[in-house]
Amino acid sequence: MKIGNREFDLKSHAYVMGILNVTPDSFSDGGRWNDRDRAMRHTEEMIAQGATIIDIGGESTRPGYTMISDEEEIARVLPMIEMVKANFDIPVSIDTYKSGVARAALEAGADLVNDIWGLKFDPKIADVIAEKKVPCCLMHNRKQADYKDFIPDFLEDMKETIAIAKRAGIADEKIILDPGVGFGKTYENNLEIIHHLECMHQLGYPVLLGTSRKSVIGLTLDLPADQRVEGTVATTVIGLMKGAAFVRVHDVKENYRALKMTEAILKS
Repeated sequence: MKIGNREFDLKSHAYVMGILNVTPDSFSDGGRWNDRDRAMRHTEEMIAQGATIIDIGGESTRPGYTMISDEEEIARVLPMIEMVKANFDIPVSIDTYKSGVARAALEAGADLVNDIWGLKFDPKIADVIAEKKVPCCLMHNRKQADYKDFIPDFLEDMKETIAIAKRAGIADEKIILDPGVGFGKTYENNLEIIHHLECMHQLGYPVLLGTSRKSVIGLTLDLPADQRVEGTVATTVIGLMKGAAFVRVHDVKENYRALKMTEAILKS
């Protein structure tokens, strides 16, 4: 898969997507990287630690979040996208579910759209992705965790997202799927989808696992967001063993090292 100017060998390796939140209210790092110089240092650090994509988000999507306007989100993310692209040779992902933000971000240099609603919130975002011919990460989400049979229902939801992408003209080789840990799921659903991540392979696309510091880890270990590194690493290792091609994390160094060690064992 090509993202930006980089080829990703998804058959042989898993890759780390480093998170750069430019929000005042994200659940684990709200406000830390809003300053341009700090954000630049943090990006440099994540790249040195093993990140191969930087995911920039301008609106918190934690439980109970307040939606902001396109204009405010664009004002937050565009300077950071431009900063990263001007200073580093690394693909940039825009974490948004809004077509207006996606278009502005792509025109500012972003290379991938990461949509937490799997194209189901804003019907125009699929057209923007298709028009710009960029890759996308499409996440599973629901407004309510009202499943009759979780895994089959989950897979049907993902098939709906894929159908939207295909109708818009998004090429198969441009699609990554994300199981949406922490979104539209109970605690038990979150554990189950990590445990059965391999079920997504029947859909035929690379999988990104995003569990970093999430509530499923906090509830399991009874720990606050800033003490969930080890729990995240455990999910990263299991994710790789279940066939994930990407992991999206805050703590790049620890997760990158765990990936490398796990890969070495699996290839031995």
